[in-house]
Amino acid sequence: MSLRQALAAEAIGTAFLLAIVVGSGIMGEKLAGGNAGLALLANSIATGGGLYALIVMFGPVSGAHFNPLVSGMSIYRGELSLRAGALYIFAQLLGALVGVASAHAMYGLPLLQTSAHVRPTLGEGFGEAIATFGLLLIIMLLSRFRRDAIPVAVAAFITSAYWFTSSTSFANPAVTLARALTDTFAGISPRSVPMFLSGQLLGAIAAALCLQALLPAEARLRK
Repeated sequence: MSLRQALAAEAIGTAFLLAIVVGSGIMGEKLAGGNAGLALLANSIATGGGLYALIVMFGPVSGAHFNPLVSGMSIYRGELSLRAGALYIFAQLLGALVGVASAHAMYGLPLLQTSAHVRPTLGEGFGEAIATFGLLLIIMLLSRFRRDAIPVAVAAFITSAYWFTSSTSFANPAVTLARALTDTFAGISPRSVPMFLSGQLLGAIAAALCLQALLPAEARLRK
């Protein structure tokens, strides 16, 4: 596939991902009658199912990164050039913005908002580190040994991480920045964004170091 086709896939896929996350959060909260656990259940199931479909659909076109950290890891491994990786990240950020605006439009909300959902604790930042660490390990290890299992493994991990991490597993800078623009169930206050981004970066660094130790010599990360 050409770079232009790959960038289109990244933008469209990330837009759908954010529309799924935000839209299912809105619908889940509307139907849950104030039960936050039920709303989160709906949100996590929709996200996991949608993520599986998006990876299967766009994987052959762009690799279905939908995440600047995945693209950054691909640059580090030598699988993407710096220019292509930067364009991937731009497409993801643009797609995430469109996805949030699309979810709002479907529910008759202002296209962009500022979230008031403060996520203030260091534990939540650590939760982001754990979620990002696990997600990148799954993607990078399976890309070496079980590429066909990536869609179901990523979807399953993210669905579970909604529940076992204190942060509900954003694990994605594009998703984090975009969710600061929705004052709905899925939102995050801009004040909480730096801590979440820091946790994600730490998780990515830890994953890179762990991969160097886990992979056999012939499959280690390529600089």
